[in-house]
Amino acid sequence: MSCSAVSLSIATIISVIAVACLAIAFSTDNWYEIRINRNLTKERLTELNQLTDEFETDLRYFSRDEGLFRVCFLNKKPKGLETYLSPTQTQCVNVDYHIPEDEESQKFSDQRWERLHLARSVVALYVVAFFLLTLSFFTGIAGCWKRSHANLIATGIMQLLAALFDAGAMGLWHGVQFYDQHKLKDELSYNGWPTVLKQHGVSEFYYGWSYILAWLGIGQCLIASIMFLGSARCIRSEKRAEQAKNMQYLMPVYPDKRNPYGYAYAYPGPYSYHGSQYGIAPYAY
Repeated sequence: MSCSAVSLSIATIISVIAVACLAIAFSTDNWYEIRINRNLTKERLTELNQLTDEFETDLRYFSRDEGLFRVCFLNKKPKGLETYLSPTQTQCVNVDYHIPEDEESQKFSDQRWERLHLARSVVALYVVAFFLLTLSFFTGIAGCWKRSHANLIATGIMQLLAALFDAGAMGLWHGVQFYDQHKLKDELSYNGWPTVLKQHGVSEFYYGWSYILAWLGIGQCLIASIMFLGSARCIRSEKRAEQAKNMQYLMPVYPDKRNPYGYAYAYPGPYSYHGSQYGIAPYAY
């Protein structure tokens, strides 16, 4: 009992923390942090006589945090850009996944379409993973309540699949970054940035706390799945030990073949014939 109780308690706590980490990471915007030194950028643009209105209107000249759904600006936002206040009190614009497709997406190159499909797949894999985690919540409750080996096995497998889907989403997200940094050559990619922004000390890139939290959630989800599978094995072993212990108190009862009806007649036997009351021996005629 102690083995399954301890492992189930630990697995439940870890799975709740994993879901919380994944949900927070999924909904926040600090996945990829881009920091622009605007003072240095302005100085160098002035030296090159290239300071134009784009410095105040183009979002590439502003520090920002990129998430799965929003791009948020830290201190200052581009002029003329319509933004809204996010839950974290920052000015943000939505990431456009072009659903449905519009005139802008019809002009995309093949590589830009590949990048867009990768970005869509990141969100889709996360949604599938959350669906599996929701199902595992119900099977986990049933497994803990009934001490069911099968329900706990199902819970562990679904959480393992959820961790794999989340890990796949992270891999695709890195694929999106690879397209932006190295493969795409249009103006929306890093290669299309103004030359001054590519100079050393002007632009810096970091992975944000949302990204780190997502990996922590995936790791905890994987650990929780292993713990649930271990709990299922503990419960099965405990049930077998309990059955073996109860068998010791069962006395075998064997039927008496000599007396199939369970009772005996009170007549003496064997019987011998001593003759008739008329003194005539049997069969004597």
